[in-house]
Amino acid sequence: MSARCVMVLGTSSGAGKSWLATALCRYYARQGLRVAPFKAQNMSNNARVVPLPGGVGSEWGAGGDTGGTGPVGIAAGSGGEGEIGSAQYFQALAAGATPDVRMNPLLLKPEADTRSQVVLLGRMQPDLAALPWHARSERVWPIVAAALDDLRVQYDLIVVEGAGSPAEINLQASDIVNLRVARYTQARCLLVTDIDRGGAFAHLYGTWALLPDDVRALLRGFVLNRFRGDAALLAPGPQQLRALTGVPTLATLPLLRQHGLPEEDGVFDDRCGAAGAVHTTVAIIAYPRLSNLDEFQPLKNVEGLRLVWARRPADCVGADWIILPGSKATAADLAWLRAQGLDAAIAQHAACGRPVLGICGGLQMLGEALVDVHGIDGNAPGLGLLPLVTAFAPDKTVRRSTARFGVCHGPWAALSGLPVHGYEIHHGRTVPHPALWGRGERAHEVIPALAWQNAAGNVLGLYLHGLFEDAGVLHALFGARARPLQAVFDALADCVEAHFTAGALDALSAP
Repeated sequence: MSARCVMVLGTSSGAGKSWLATALCRYYARQGLRVAPFKAQNMSNNARVVPLPGGVGSEWGAGGDTGGTGPVGIAAGSGGEGEIGSAQYFQALAAGATPDVRMNPLLLKPEADTRSQVVLLGRMQPDLAALPWHARSERVWPIVAAALDDLRVQYDLIVVEGAGSPAEINLQASDIVNLRVARYTQARCLLVTDIDRGGAFAHLYGTWALLPDDVRALLRGFVLNRFRGDAALLAPGPQQLRALTGVPTLATLPLLRQHGLPEEDGVFDDRCGAAGAVHTTVAIIAYPRLSNLDEFQPLKNVEGLRLVWARRPADCVGADWIILPGSKATAADLAWLRAQGLDAAIAQHAACGRPVLGICGGLQMLGEALVDVHGIDGNAPGLGLLPLVTAFAPDKTVRRSTARFGVCHGPWAALSGLPVHGYEIHHGRTVPHPALWGRGERAHEVIPALAWQNAAGNVLGLYLHGLFEDAGVLHALFGARARPLQAVFDALADCVEAHFTAGALDALSAP
């Protein structure tokens, strides 16, 4: 029997699709159903490393076990690890399922305003990146549909997340993430909007009006998200909307500022301050192509810790820490950083002995040079805070990693001897700068081939993402305990259970 599908559509990006889909995954799992998430196409630089199901390539259109290519141009596979969007990773955990690449078969990672890296079934596919948008959609749809079909055999219920808005009429002909999936699965659809932005009823009605008739017929209810105040004051809006559309408003969900999940697409609200009296300010350099911001959610949850997104030198004034996060375009983001004058701010902060942390692309920036003979990212001088050099290569490292810190110095001493679990997603290999090594200027390697400190001990660079998601690391550095993810998921499920019309959620999943 093929699994039923409940689909969460939105009136726009940031409406709350990912949040609601995660809550539904947990709710239905608590009803005893085998649940999995699915999003056909995600555009995000926030990704996680997950297993590749054995035989993925040969099963879905590739050419056998020797790495041939088939009609969709992907290499055959037999296990290993690949990338999916972070939202589907957390949704799978909420559902009690093991995350894998079928749950987000197509991941687009923006490298510039008009260019994205294409990841299909967890693996980078340069040939697909070269195709026009419309041609790409038709070429990958058989793979997307096969991934969804496979999940529907294995699970009882699939919680499907759409992307952006299904009413983008300029894209409807080539849409494979909203309309095509809804039609293919005959999903029971919810349409969610962010009422905190204003104009919610117009957003809902306008989206409904622009949907094709057959997809309108799949809509089971509207959801008003991020409401604050007395929901009774909304009347008679929901009733009038139903009179116009025939679609009921099934839930008014409250604005939850500290729900514990990374925000959609990893973007935090700059207006959110620390809980309690501020004792530590962490400035994260917000370059244009920064990636994997979701890994900083645990810092947002630490009482008394304030996060600042630094886009100019003034944002770094008074910071206790500066973090250079990952980047999808390391050389370009380094050039942007210099153009803003942030290089001087970071150098001054480090010269004062204050902590500087570089993660993945941030580590590469902290070195002496970026060397790119293959045209992968670009050549550039580094910030010179670590005596390292990075050489880019066509191969991409994608893996989960477990390591143990060696002896660490300075503000990082508390990490000494700690095991750490994380993941790597990067091009390039970083090694000691040979000329500086010969002169005795050597980085202190605290995890072999993964993490280094400067001689003074205040600058640390590492390739591992997920450092602050490790409970031991978070406690060692801040004395804080992370809120367990299972408790976060349960609170989300409690919220939807309390605020949806009685019986509505069970009706959506009924055979």
